[in-house]
Amino acid sequence: MARPIAHATYIGLLISAIVTSGCASSLYGWDARTNSTPFAPGYELATVQQFPIGLFPAVTTAGLRGNEAAISHFLAEILMKAAPHWKVVPPHEIMAGINKHKLAQVYFQMRTDYDGSNFFDVVHLRQIAEAVGARYVFQTRLVAFSQTMTDRWKFPPFNLLVSQTRSSNMRLIAQLWDVQTGAVVWASLVETTMQNEAISQDPVYLEDVTRATVGSVVADLLSGRQSSKYTAVNKFLDDLITESMPKATPDDNQLGTKDKK
Repeated sequence: MARPIAHATYIGLLISAIVTSGCASSLYGWDARTNSTPFAPGYELATVQQFPIGLFPAVTTAGLRGNEAAISHFLAEILMKAAPHWKVVPPHEIMAGINKHKLAQVYFQMRTDYDGSNFFDVVHLRQIAEAVGARYVFQTRLVAFSQTMTDRWKFPPFNLLVSQTRSSNMRLIAQLWDVQTGAVVWASLVETTMQNEAISQDPVYLEDVTRATVGSVVADLLSGRQSSKYTAVNKFLDDLITESMPKATPDDNQLGTKDKK
């Protein structure tokens, strides 16, 4: 019986070493490929950035609804960090302005039309933009999003999971519209893949892949690049992900307790 016990002990130590090393880093591996247009004739970044830019809530297909809800929120946060001098009208102010001016039905119709055509009616667009105080508006569309978790290493005799590959993929389209002319001033398509390998059952979270995706769009917009690849080597973009990761919360038994003297 000595050999099986020794063998089991060795395997246990090996698993412990692998798990410890696998959990040591919280960083993802990721890359984003962008394909962005130049600014339309007669427009340039230096001029556009002088005016308020509204961020419409993102749209998506029926099968992905719910996943798009926070995309415009992250776009607002990243724009404010990357271009703090810009006047950004975030989604919650857009919604408040629409309700204040009783334009909900106009917005719903405009959004429905855009959902099926990628096209805004300039009359409705002007009404909404004037109500919220925006000269340009960003409209984002979530085209694809997926999360996968694949067992990478198991010990069959014990059916013990040692390592798991987790990944998320996202495809996003962003358009910048001039509300006065109804012209698309600038547009970008970005595809992002993000992965990590660990023992935990957590996925690659939607927030993290969204930050990498939207951050890459903003990087193209501000730099004037038209075809780029961004990775974790880009410190600004990678920091957008790692800085947003929440710290571990205390055990429930510790909540509300105080040291007693």
